[in-house]
Amino acid sequence: MVKKKIFPQQFLINLEGLVRLHHQIYPEIPPQGIYFEALVEKAFKIVRIPFTKVKITTRNTPKHDLVVGNTKFSLKTETGDGTKEKSITITKMCTTEKDPWEAQSLINHVLQHLSRYDYILMLRAIWERPVIHYQLVDIPVKLLKFMKKANLEVVGDRKGRKSLGAEVNRKDKKVFYITFDGSDGKCSIRGLSVTDCQILHTWDVQIAD
Repeated sequence: MVKKKIFPQQFLINLEGLVRLHHQIYPEIPPQGIYFEALVEKAFKIVRIPFTKVKITTRNTPKHDLVVGNTKFSLKTETGDGTKEKSITITKMCTTEKDPWEAQSLINHVLQHLSRYDYILMLRAIWERPVIHYQLVDIPVKLLKFMKKANLEVVGDRKGRKSLGAEVNRKDKKVFYITFDGSDGKCSIRGLSVTDCQILHTWDVQIAD
């Protein structure tokens, strides 16, 4: 399916409208987690793509969040005060197994996780009170897979299981930084340039007094 069929204009307009409706109930709280997932599901269903099923998967399971036809989506949000206009952070790409806590095993775990998705769709909120600038971003799965060549090293001075991190490069150019947190097993990504992704839609929301 080509990109316009995956993210038709009407879907983008629908999702913007649903986010605006969300703010009528929660003026200063952008949609996150299962709330964002529900809005994306609704926006796709309103489009009424013929003979295409839209289904949210079981919550809190280690697989895709949404299926549209045969296309599998991971849905992410970055909506805190520290969200940067040009740099993306994924605070939880996934949670890894506790053992073995070894570099190649951790990388392989995340690559396997990424193989479950066709698209990663992220809602980003850049705060400039009293306005929230929204970005809807398509993060290329193949870009994140460059982590397979990362050379993980110990970072920080945590006691016990150590955190591991590394720069991820593409043709000697840094594309993001990956971290495996020794305390909770989460894999996070930061410093991913928005210009390496595709901004599908932008809009502003005025925060009500």
